[in-house]
Amino acid sequence: MKLFSYVVARDYGFAPNPFYGVCSLATCKPIIRRTASVGDWVIGTGTAERGRSGTLVYAMQVSEILTYNEYGSSPQFQNKKPILTGSKKQAFGDNIYCFESGRWRQANSHHSYADGEENQANIINDTKTDRVLLADKYVYFGGVGPQIPSKFRNYLGEDICQNGRGHKNKFSPDLINEFIEWVKSLDNWGYAGEPLDWNRTP
Repeated sequence: MKLFSYVVARDYGFAPNPFYGVCSLATCKPIIRRTASVGDWVIGTGTAERGRSGTLVYAMQVSEILTYNEYGSSPQFQNKKPILTGSKKQAFGDNIYCFESGRWRQANSHHSYADGEENQANIINDTKTDRVLLADKYVYFGGVGPQIPSKFRNYLGEDICQNGRGHKNKFSPDLINEFIEWVKSLDNWGYAGEPLDWNRTP
């Protein structure tokens, strides 16, 4: 079992999308989406830019991996398709890609331009990996997550938190196991807090 850790620099409930009982990582982080396996954990921590460094934004244990076309066509995930005129939860839907007629199509969404035009830079980055990570075991705190205990910030020289861009996934088994036990001890699963950056949106 691996654990992937990164900083959630922009927390809109889009990447990850923690709604409707399943946490999905369908955009951004193409390396994590390419290399994670079922059973692995992905955690996102807060950004220093917003004064949330070292806090837990979310933790998910991957339970299923789908391609974009599988995700897009699954009846279970139709509610994750964006409705920009709906609620914020609907507006930040992440079920936005399909491959048809020889090219990627991007729905009008958080990753397209304001006028609905496809954003080629986001298409190129997101579709580097045609995999959507899904988890039914997860906790998403958004902007109200707890501070990660100091023992995990210097665990025999290891820090569970990534600093800056990218991610890390090389941790000792003991650190992974103890950290996951701490997450479980919070006894708080599912959607537990509003995305930090919702206060920046209408």
